[in-house]
Amino acid sequence: MSKDMINKPPHYNVGNVECIDGIEAALGVKGFNGYLQGNAMKYLWRYQHKTEGYDKINDLKKCQWYLERLIKEHKRTYSQYEYSKDEMI
Repeated sequence: MSKDMINKPPHYNVGNVECIDGIEAALGVKGFNGYLQGNAMKYLWRYQHKTEGYDKINDLKKCQWYLERLIKEHKRTYSQYEYSKDEMI
């Protein structure tokens, strides 16, 4: 079975705690959202400087992961607001 190096890299898990969960707990909502945004920007910024196509795709997938997580967190935080289907992706 291959390891999922984008969604669940094994080096980000220690015991029962995944690194991203520890960061979220330490930073709080605003800080965590900023962290997610910053990481998405980082991967989008650096993918174009990679030489291998595989590395470029991995950085774009990582960017996508952070953006999807940011969207999920935003929806959870602001769930009191109604979104129409047109506003949802």
